[in-house]
Amino acid sequence: MSHYEQRLEQDLNQIREQVAEVAERVEVGLKDAMHALLSGNRKMAYATILGDLPINRRVRRIDQLCHSFIALHLPSAGHLRLISSVIRTNIELERIGDYAVTICRESVQMSQPPQGLLADKLELISEESRLMLSQAIKAFKEGNAEAAKATKGMAAQIDHAFSSTFSDLTSEESGCDLKDVMRLFNIFHRLERVAAQAKNICEETIFAVTGETKAPKVYRILFLDEDNSGLSQMAEAIAQRNYPNSGRYISAGRYVATELNPAVTEFMQARGFDLSQAHPKPLEMTASELNELHIIISLQGAVKNHIPEIPFHTVAMEWDVGILPTGLNPEQTYQRQ
Repeated sequence: MSHYEQRLEQDLNQIREQVAEVAERVEVGLKDAMHALLSGNRKMAYATILGDLPINRRVRRIDQLCHSFIALHLPSAGHLRLISSVIRTNIELERIGDYAVTICRESVQMSQPPQGLLADKLELISEESRLMLSQAIKAFKEGNAEAAKATKGMAAQIDHAFSSTFSDLTSEESGCDLKDVMRLFNIFHRLERVAAQAKNICEETIFAVTGETKAPKVYRILFLDEDNSGLSQMAEAIAQRNYPNSGRYISAGRYVATELNPAVTEFMQARGFDLSQAHPKPLEMTASELNELHIIISLQGAVKNHIPEIPFHTVAMEWDVGILPTGLNPEQTYQRQ
């Protein structure tokens, strides 16, 4: 190995060691923050808050090392991808440290530590988020893209658990006053964000090792009407053809018709849409499946007529176009060329 290669590896190892140290401190800070919250240990909460400043200093030091590495070695290919990923992972670790501080600041304002079901759920989501973070950091340190891909899947589980927290917090069984409810919701949200940042670290690992970038995000959209025999089927087909790269589209009805409206099939076919394989579908989605939707669009009536509990992360829109007209002649249904 040449002197230049030795220096390059030495500088890379220094950066890796610094990242590993920051990651370890962030994990400890998050663990201590949750222990302080659940046990009501204000002394530990304040110590964790004060411990964030040294973490921030180390984060700045890693940033300097990375920019110095680029200036000195002019890296390319794998080395450049790694440094790029370190810079972004560094930011994500700093954010997780900030989340731990927020949890501590909220915990010292609580009138009492969380009790019962809420305490159990906090502990569960905290353990899952910390486990995901630990595995993400391990994959990053080892340069293990396969482990990173496996860890990414945990984020959806945590997101589903978070989505049900609002109803838990506002139930009578929670026993919390309004201020504590808002503090707990903020804490739950920070734990969910820990999982999101851990997922980002996994993405950085995959990029550094393989060069693969994140797939572009698309909307998952559900079109609703009364019986899925016409309007929602039309909306799904039109969206799929005109915006295939922007979303994943499905349609369903509050009830289910026995067959598609023949006039709709004919109307769409005349305009180049083949609905021969389409069949009316009822709205039969689990809470987890609904939670994965970005947008729900009702073409007949309010969304809440179909789905009483709209998921926390989902946008509900109402484009009430009424009912399909019947008995129209060709002059009324086909535009003249």
